[in-house]
Amino acid sequence: MAEDWTDRHVTRWKDHWLDLDFDEQVEGVFVRINRICRHLRSEKQRAVAEVGLADFEYDTLHVLMIRDTPGSASPTQLADELAVSGAGMTGRLDGLEAAGWVRRIPSVEDRRRVIVEVTKAGIDIWKRAMDLRGRTENDLAEALSERELATLNRLLKKVTLRLEGAAPSDG
Repeated sequence: MAEDWTDRHVTRWKDHWLDLDFDEQVEGVFVRINRICRHLRSEKQRAVAEVGLADFEYDTLHVLMIRDTPGSASPTQLADELAVSGAGMTGRLDGLEAAGWVRRIPSVEDRRRVIVEVTKAGIDIWKRAMDLRGRTENDLAEALSERELATLNRLLKKVTLRLEGAAPSDG
């Protein structure tokens, strides 16, 4: 297999820090994951800009669309999921509402509460950005066979379970 940027990185660094615990395999895995993440972030920014969204607008629409109740949430739920202040969420929603991508309606259960709903225009622009992002992901995934992709997914799940504090099952 051809040498990649990470191979060259590991080769450069492995003999420089003899006093550090340097595992070439660990370094290679996480440098590659980081490079993939940086590429995907960059492509996400390109995709959202191409459809006319700011990053934070896309993020807000995305959180709304991937919920158990797709396209609907309270402003507090959105603020919590996006880790922004209530005032910050109000500002985001004001802009999204002015653009016609969301609307705020009174809650059926408690008319003092507000529910944020994605409009058809909001769904359409989110789907356009998702399509562009999906193309990038699919393009990268084509480097692997179906079996390799399943194996990678299983292995990464073990790592994320560790990250989330769960004990991964063997296998």
